[in-house]
Amino acid sequence: MVIQKEKKSCGQVVEEWKEFVWNPRTHQFMGRTGTSWAFILLFYLVFYGFLTAMFTLTMWVMLQTVSDHTPKYQDRLATPGLMIRPKTENLDVIVNISDTESWDQHVQKLNKFLEPYNDSIQAQKNDVCRPGRYYEQPDNGVLNYPKRACQFNRTQLGNCSGIGDPTHYGYSTGQPCVFIKMNRVINFYAGANQSMNVTCAGKRNEDAENLGNFVMFPANGNIDLMYFPYYGKKFHVNYTQPLVAVKFLNVTPNVEVNVECRINAANIATDDERDKFAGRVAFKLRINKT
Repeated sequence: MVIQKEKKSCGQVVEEWKEFVWNPRTHQFMGRTGTSWAFILLFYLVFYGFLTAMFTLTMWVMLQTVSDHTPKYQDRLATPGLMIRPKTENLDVIVNISDTESWDQHVQKLNKFLEPYNDSIQAQKNDVCRPGRYYEQPDNGVLNYPKRACQFNRTQLGNCSGIGDPTHYGYSTGQPCVFIKMNRVINFYAGANQSMNVTCAGKRNEDAENLGNFVMFPANGNIDLMYFPYYGKKFHVNYTQPLVAVKFLNVTPNVEVNVECRINAANIATDDERDKFAGRVAFKLRINKT
C-alpha cells in the first residue's frame, strides 16, 4: 500500500524555515550552535591565513631574484630586428603628392619621433662620446645608475633632419625620408667590435629599377659602436637609438616598390627565413602623382 506524504501548508514550511534559521529551544543558528560556528570560523581563518602567508613568502623570495633594471630572461630578442619610421599599418609608406593629408600624418609622426634628437636636448642630457668603440659603463660591484648615453644629434640626419625643411622630410615633393632603427637588446654588443652599416635595395629586379637613387644619413648608413651596449630602460634613462635615414630621390611614380633594408654586422644574421625581421625590415613605398 502506498503511503502518501502529508502535504505541508505554506505556513508550516515558513515555520520550519524560521526554526532552521534560529531554533530557540536548542539555541542553534542554521543547524549549528555558536561553539560549532566559532570552531568553523577559526579553522577557515587559520587555513586562509596560512595560504596568504605562504603566497606572500613565495612572492617575496621570487622578487629577491628579480632585478629592477635588467630582465631575468632575454631570449625573445637574441637577434635584434629593424623597424621603420614613420610607423604605418602593414609597413606601407604611401604618398600622394597632390593630397596633403596623405603625407601630413607621416610628417606629424616624424616630428614627434625626432623631437628627443634635437641637438639642444642631446647636449643637455647626453655625452659627447669617442666614436669607434663601445661606451661601456660596468657596475664593478656598485650600482652605476643611471647610465650615461651618447649623443645622437638630429643634424646628423642631414637633409632628412626636418630642421627648417619646407619639403616636410621630402614628402611634399615626392622624395620621402624613411628612418631605420634597430630594436633594443639589453647588453648586446652590436657589430662584435667591427664597423656596421645599413643598406637598402629593391627586393626584386623590377623593384630595383623602380626604386631609383637614394642617399643615406649618416653617410653610407653607418651605425657607430658608441651607442652600444644598451643597459635597459631604467638604467639608460636618456638613451636615444642611433638612426639611419634613407631619402628616396626618384622613385618611379604610381608604382608600388618593395624595399628591404638590412644591417651589415658581424654578429647579426639577416638570412633567417623563420624571422623576417631579424636584422632586416621590408616595406612598400609608393609615390602617387596625378
